[in-house]
Amino acid sequence: MAKHGKKYRESVKKVDRTRRYSFEEAIQLALDCAYASFDETVDLAVRLGVDPRHADQMVRGTVVLPNGVGKTVRVAVFAKGEKEKEAQEAGADYVGSDDLVEKVQKGWLEFDKAIATPDMMSSVGKLGRILGPRGMMPNAKLGTVTFDVAKAVNEIKAGKIDFKVEKAGIVHAPMGKVSFGVQRLLENIAAFMDTILRLKPAASKGTYLRSIALSTTMGPGIKVDPSYVKDLLAQAS
Repeated sequence: MAKHGKKYRESVKKVDRTRRYSFEEAIQLALDCAYASFDETVDLAVRLGVDPRHADQMVRGTVVLPNGVGKTVRVAVFAKGEKEKEAQEAGADYVGSDDLVEKVQKGWLEFDKAIATPDMMSSVGKLGRILGPRGMMPNAKLGTVTFDVAKAVNEIKAGKIDFKVEKAGIVHAPMGKVSFGVQRLLENIAAFMDTILRLKPAASKGTYLRSIALSTTMGPGIKVDPSYVKDLLAQAS
């Protein structure tokens, strides 16, 4: 069994494992527990009352976090003609058509997100085995297969993230960095939780928000009381 270091053990002592905190308390505690020499990411994990094995209980979507995630996202756009020019003007890092497809096929992956116009998907589809496992394959449901490439690029650059419930019914997503402070993290979490609630499947029965936990990259998990979600969204509105 792996042993935790002294700094981690000290941070764990600050957390009451028997308590479920409010969002503001949990964020402040997470920031107090952060000890790494780098700007740690603050992650949120939400366990939902769904069974992802059933298509009608799948929870998947996107949300533009108002304060971004604290990292520069490199965007590649597969487009041609006027749409190629549109992508470049919108600030895409890499733009191309079949030449870009060929480049990726040869092993080039110096980007974080990919966007494609519908007329490019016959070529981009060849990259499924490369981009799919990395969660980078353009997808119409996530807004990354579109002719409105400028909007798609701008949203990703502004802090758009996509998420998908895992087999255990848990959704993980980054909410920003420790350096954001309490208020900016609260705003991001509110936007995320609002989206999660709006995506509740009609087939989901019983308690939808089972449990919520917050943590930094190196820090311990901190339980949040799901009943505070309504207060969080009321404050954000």
